[in-house]
Amino acid sequence: MAKKKDQITFSISFPASGYFIEVVQNYVGKIIKNYTPFKEDRWVKRFQSVVDELCNNAVEHGSSKNDEVKIIFNINNETVEIIVEDSGTGKKKIKAKELKKMVDQRHKEDLRTNTTIRGRGLPWIVSAWMDKLHFGDRAKGGIRVRVIKYAKNKN
Repeated sequence: MAKKKDQITFSISFPASGYFIEVVQNYVGKIIKNYTPFKEDRWVKRFQSVVDELCNNAVEHGSSKNDEVKIIFNINNETVEIIVEDSGTGKKKIKAKELKKMVDQRHKEDLRTNTTIRGRGLPWIVSAWMDKLHFGDRAKGGIRVRVIKYAKNKN
């Protein structure tokens, strides 16, 4: 944990395996509850769901088994920023621009007519609860997904 002028930074890396997602969820819950302005249970659960979606995508699509997935939390009194990075070694290589286009397209679809179980996390869950969602390409390959939630938007 690093601390700079009212900013706290946490990071965690874990092998790209679904086995670790529950551990990550517990970690996220403790961070949100203890270090952010979002201490209410509903917000703790929302942040856990957002990180769950981001990490599951990094594990399932962006990383080969047991390659590293990294999560970075930058927290201050006004914002919570979460960055999830995959290794870029997954089966289907995709660039940030393509992922953004796919998410934008799915967000335009009528959720009531979407009969698939998959593909709704980024456009419907993450976008609904976070104020910003940004995709970037990592220099060494892979994608960096960055979300931000402003404390002033705690409704």
